[in-house]
Amino acid sequence: MDRKEFRDLASPEEAREAIRSLSLEGGIDHVSLADARGRVLVARLDAELDVPGFDRASLDGYALRARDTFGADEADPAELELAGEVHAGEEPDVAVGEGEAVEISTGAVMPTGADAMVPVERTTAAGDSVQIRTSVAPGDNVMFAGADVAAGERALGPGTRITPRDIGLLSALGADDVPVRSKPKVGIVSTGDELVRPGEAVDSDRGEIYDVNSYTIAAGVEDAGGEAVLYPHAGDEQDEMERVLREAAAECDLVLSSGSTSASAVDVIYRVIEEQGELLLHGVGVKPGKPMLVGRLEDSAYVGLPGYPVSAMMVFRTFVAPAIREAAGLPETETATLEGRMARQERYDEGRLRLMPVGVVRDGDGETLVYPVDKGSGATTSLAEADGVVEVDPGTDYLETGESVTVSLFSPDVRPPTLLGVGEDDPTLSRLLDGLDNPRYLSVGSRPGLRRLREGVPDVAVVAGPTERDVDAEELGSWEREWGLLVKPGNPDRIDGLADLVDEDHRFVNRTTDSGLRSSVGAAVADLAEEREVERHAIVDSIVGFDLGLRAHESPARKVIADEADAGLGLRETADRLNLGFVSLGTQPVRVLANPDRLEKPGVEELEAALDDVANGR
Repeated sequence: MDRKEFRDLASPEEAREAIRSLSLEGGIDHVSLADARGRVLVARLDAELDVPGFDRASLDGYALRARDTFGADEADPAELELAGEVHAGEEPDVAVGEGEAVEISTGAVMPTGADAMVPVERTTAAGDSVQIRTSVAPGDNVMFAGADVAAGERALGPGTRITPRDIGLLSALGADDVPVRSKPKVGIVSTGDELVRPGEAVDSDRGEIYDVNSYTIAAGVEDAGGEAVLYPHAGDEQDEMERVLREAAAECDLVLSSGSTSASAVDVIYRVIEEQGELLLHGVGVKPGKPMLVGRLEDSAYVGLPGYPVSAMMVFRTFVAPAIREAAGLPETETATLEGRMARQERYDEGRLRLMPVGVVRDGDGETLVYPVDKGSGATTSLAEADGVVEVDPGTDYLETGESVTVSLFSPDVRPPTLLGVGEDDPTLSRLLDGLDNPRYLSVGSRPGLRRLREGVPDVAVVAGPTERDVDAEELGSWEREWGLLVKPGNPDRIDGLADLVDEDHRFVNRTTDSGLRSSVGAAVADLAEEREVERHAIVDSIVGFDLGLRAHESPARKVIADEADAGLGLRETADRLNLGFVSLGTQPVRVLANPDRLEKPGVEELEAALDDVANGR
C-alpha cells in the first residue's frame, strides 16, 4: 500500500473555511419546559394572554378607593368599613363602595370598585372597620393585567438561549411545547486495533491502550452544544473502517474520527473519504494536529482528528468546537484570556502555527508566569496539567524568558494553582497535597525538579536521596522514607540485598535516572564496587535489568506482581500497600525546597504548616 505524503499543508484559516463550508445543522426539536434550559429558540414566541391576566394585589393589606384615603396619616387616619375579604386563587364575591375596604392577600384579584391597596403595616383593624394611616394614589400597590407581559407582545425572540429566567416567563405564558434548534448530532469513531474501552481488560503485551479520545471528544461535543453519539471502534482494516464510518454518517450531521489520519501505510481513512465522499483537505500547518482531514461522507460532514489525545483535543477545540456551536445556534464563547510572562525560554522553529498547552502560576509578587506543559501529543496529562493554550506564530523561532504572551484559558473558571510543585513522586507527599487548596504537582523526578526550581518556575521542588543542591532555596521541611528491594510475597528467591542481584540471575527493575531512589541505589552500587575492589560498571553489568528504569514509584512493584521481575527498586510503604516482600537497603531524606521569593505565598505557607504537622506527628 502506498503511503500518503503531506506535501501542501493547508493554512489554519483554510481549514476553518473548509469546515464552515460543511452543513452541520440538524433541524427543529419541540421540547417540554423541563428540557428547554440551554436550548436555542428557532422562532419568536409572542404572549397569547396578559400576564398577569387580572389586576392583582402586590401585598397583604386592604383594597380600597384611593380617594377615600386622601389626607390620611398617622395622626389622623381614615376609618373605612370592612366589606369582606379576598384570597389568592379565588374569584372576588364582594365589591368596594365609597368608604369601604376589603381585606386582601398578596396575588389576589382586586375586587370591583377598588383602584389601590394599602399594606397591612399601615393599617389598624378596629372590629368591623379598619383605620388607614397613610394616603395612596390610584394604582398604588396594584399590578394591573398585562403589566408583566401583555397579550400579543413579543416575549422571546429567535436565537434566544433559554435560561432559567426564560423558563419562568414561558411558564407564566403557559407554554408547554417550545420550538428549539436541534443539537447537531455528532458521531464519534475512534480507530485502531489497539484501543479498548475503559472498564474492559487491557492487554499491554499486545500494545493495547484505553480509548481516551472517544470520551474526551464526546465531552467537548456536549460542551459545544452538540449531541455526542459513540460508535464501536473501527479497526485498521479498510472495509471495517468504511462500514462504521458510513453507519455514523447515515445517522449524524457530523462524523468525527480520531486516528488513522497520518501518512503511514496503515492510516487509510483518507482513502475511505476519497472513495465514498469528498476529501476537502488533508494536512494543516498547525502543531499539534498536522494530519487533520476535512471532507464529506455521504450526506454528513466529516472531520478526521489525529489519534494522539493532545493533538486530537487541540484540533477539536480550535477548529471543530466553534463550528458545532454555530450549528447549535450558540454564540461563540467569550474567550477568557490572561497576560503573563514566559517562565523560561521555549524554542520552536517548525514553521507551523503551534498550539502550545501551558500552565500558569503566580510568582512572589503576584505576577503571572507561563510555562509549557508538553509531554508529547500522546500524553493525556499534557492537557490535564495545563490551564490554556498559547498560539505561537509560524514565524516565531523562540519565546524568551520574561516575554509577554497571551494565554487562552480552557474555560473562564480556570484559576491558577495556589501551589505549583515539581519533583519526586512520593506517597507521603501525595497525602500532604490532598489537604491543600488547589495545588498542582508535576512528578518529574528529583533532578528535573531541582533544575526547574533553579529556573524559577515552580514554588517548591521535592527532592530525595543524594542530590547536588546548587540552587538558591529554602527548606520548608523533610521526612525519612525507607527504601530497598520489592520482592515477591515471602521472598521465595531469598534475596537479601544488592549482592544477590549481582551474584545470582535475578531479574531487576530500576527507577529512571531522574528518581531520588535511583541516586540512592547508584550510591549503594558504588559502595559495593569499592568493597569488592572492582569497577562500578562491573557491578552494574552483573545486575540483570539495572538499566531498565521506570518512572513512577509503584511501577517496579507492578512488574514484580506480574512476575516480570524478581525484584524492583521501591519503598517499604509501597511493599506494605501491595502485599509484597521487602528487603531494606536504608533510608533517605525527602526534602521540600521552596523558591525564596515565594515564602509568603499563601499556598507555600499552607504547605509549610502541613509539613510541620508531619514533623510533629500530627
